[in-house]
Amino acid sequence: MSMRTLVVRILLCTLALAASGAALAGRTAFQARCEGGGGKDITVLAAKKNPYTVNNTLSYKALTQMRPTNSSDVYVLGLTETEARVSVGLDGMVLQDPNTGYECVAPKIDIDLFYVPIVIYVGREFKPGSCAYREILAHEMRHLNTYLDHLPKVEALVRGALTKRFQSKPLYAPLGQTSAMLQSEIDTGWMPFIQTELGRVELQQVAIDTAEEYTRLSGVCQGEVQSILGTMQQTKK
Repeated sequence: MSMRTLVVRILLCTLALAASGAALAGRTAFQARCEGGGGKDITVLAAKKNPYTVNNTLSYKALTQMRPTNSSDVYVLGLTETEARVSVGLDGMVLQDPNTGYECVAPKIDIDLFYVPIVIYVGREFKPGSCAYREILAHEMRHLNTYLDHLPKVEALVRGALTKRFQSKPLYAPLGQTSAMLQSEIDTGWMPFIQTELGRVELQQVAIDTAEEYTRLSGVCQGEVQSILGTMQQTKK
């Protein structure tokens, strides 16, 4: 019953970390210190609880304006709105070697994936408890559950990719360049990657809002939906 757009906002805690740079030739005492420094913890968590509310204060015409359809004959009776967000925490002890001009770090990366409180709208023309209201709400709950089911999949994918990238060995960079290099990698590589994976849920959402589903909803409850829409349109003529 609705089209929706995810907006990913990044909360980046900037700490001094090393990105992969030129590796030191041979295994030196400095490398031994780096490799024995521990760390390299990767944590990616998807929120287990994503609260939502049901709002029945807006008309179906207002909802249609919020998410215009491609047809003048199709109205938005219900709408599920949310925003996906990512919180990134970076930590790790930087070891420096003035003799070689390099520094290293075993990074600790914490990423949280979550939705801001989700709002499910049902047109105010459909009274809570009525058959039409229940059908529209059930449709929107499919959208809600699709969002919630998608988050753990992104969690597992991002964790695997980050582990492969950062846990194999310490990261090296020229002295004083660790923070800028890693932030650049996060901003230009990891954030677009996470955003793309979060956005894949929209394909699933589109698959719910089919022409067949619109037709089904228009005929449920012995024509209650069509009757209410027809009455509202006649009233406004």
